[in-house]
Amino acid sequence: MGVFSALTTAVSGMQAQSYALENISGNIANSRTAGFKRVDTTFSDLVPDSALNRQLSGSVTAYSQATNSIQGDLTATRIDTNAAINGDGFFVVDQRLSGLGSNTQFSNSNLYTRRGDFDFDANGYLVNGAGYYLKGLKIDTVTGQLIGTQPEVLRITKEQFPAKATTSIEYRANIPARPGTNNANSNPTVAGSELLNPAGFTSNPLSTTEGGTGIVIGSEITNFLNQSIPGGSVTVYDSLGKATSVELRWAKTTNASVAPPAVDTWNLFVAENTGATGGATAYRNANISVTFGPTGQLTAPATGNITLPTMTIAGTTITGVEVTTGGNGLTQNGDVSGQIDARSIRQDGYTAGTLDRTSVSADGQVIGTFSNGQVVALAQLSVARFNADNALKRLDGGAFEETIESGPPIIGLGTSQLIGGNIEQSNTDIADEFSKMIVTQQAYSANTKVITTAQEMLRDVFSIIR
Repeated sequence: MGVFSALTTAVSGMQAQSYALENISGNIANSRTAGFKRVDTTFSDLVPDSALNRQLSGSVTAYSQATNSIQGDLTATRIDTNAAINGDGFFVVDQRLSGLGSNTQFSNSNLYTRRGDFDFDANGYLVNGAGYYLKGLKIDTVTGQLIGTQPEVLRITKEQFPAKATTSIEYRANIPARPGTNNANSNPTVAGSELLNPAGFTSNPLSTTEGGTGIVIGSEITNFLNQSIPGGSVTVYDSLGKATSVELRWAKTTNASVAPPAVDTWNLFVAENTGATGGATAYRNANISVTFGPTGQLTAPATGNITLPTMTIAGTTITGVEVTTGGNGLTQNGDVSGQIDARSIRQDGYTAGTLDRTSVSADGQVIGTFSNGQVVALAQLSVARFNADNALKRLDGGAFEETIESGPPIIGLGTSQLIGGNIEQSNTDIADEFSKMIVTQQAYSANTKVITTAQEMLRDVFSIIR
């Protein structure tokens, strides 16, 4: 029976090598397929039960060996919504069953892929080149918190990003110890010429905390400008996103030597209507005494914050706006220019905007850039890792399905990173596949030689009986 067994063994060898060639063929065919994972072939011997001194090498069978855990090269595409996983993990995706737009029905099952050539379709869904839809968690654009706990198909539409009223103006500046007002420059030797003199005004412009009305009227604009210095301006927004410019001016009211304890006092004014005439309000005092100690550090207000009064500027009502200095962000030090050095004037409001572009961050967030300049996280991509990546079941289009052998998915990037504007290429090495193909061809040919030899031996056996 040895010759007949040799025939059977040779046939198994041919079948195993044919299976290996099939995998090699598929690997070469998909060498340019994004996210493709090559399939290697392993061989296992099949040994019949026999006596110790009659053991046989046996037949052979072939098995596939996945390479899901081997990363392919990353290639830049310049498409912001493309993403590649640098490290372990798979994108969580779903398949479309039926419908269009907001009525699209999905299979509601989690599949997994390394193919990250995602782009928006006409309905705002992120879909890759194989037709799989990206899943993740939406992010509340106001609170920045994740919405829900289970990944869902992401749909990002170009809806308006709502306006936000200005509530805070971050102000960082140095105020000169001796302000270079027009009056001070014209009368440098006159003591107190740098101070705001309430006696020259019909309505006392000092803050109410200093006994004044806190108002500068239209007929007193020139006098006021000569006794104050500009503090910068900033554009602020109301609740509807309407913009208006807020102009700040500072006036020094007392010197430390004149008004003990040893502090210098300033008043902050806001331009309400610089074109006002007669008794109409032109500038309004913030109605708080801003004081500095001997070292130039802010001593009052204690919080370092100045709440601006409610006012209407160019038809826009400004209310609830606070100038924040951070305590040490506003100083009074000597400056030969006599002018305010405003290092930073920033506010937190903005007008409504529409989505201009999206991109993917390293930690897996879909970042939206809006026409109003806001950059906001819109969604968190879901990335799944497995204890046994190579035990996932392969599906068409570079997708995989969870199996008992792979274990359940572990959601999260772990130590991996996402690289936006890139995709992962196939992990097939053409040169390596050619080498394996040559070896497979030789092994297949060798098995055919065994069959030829066995045939000749059987022919000799049949010749005995002639």
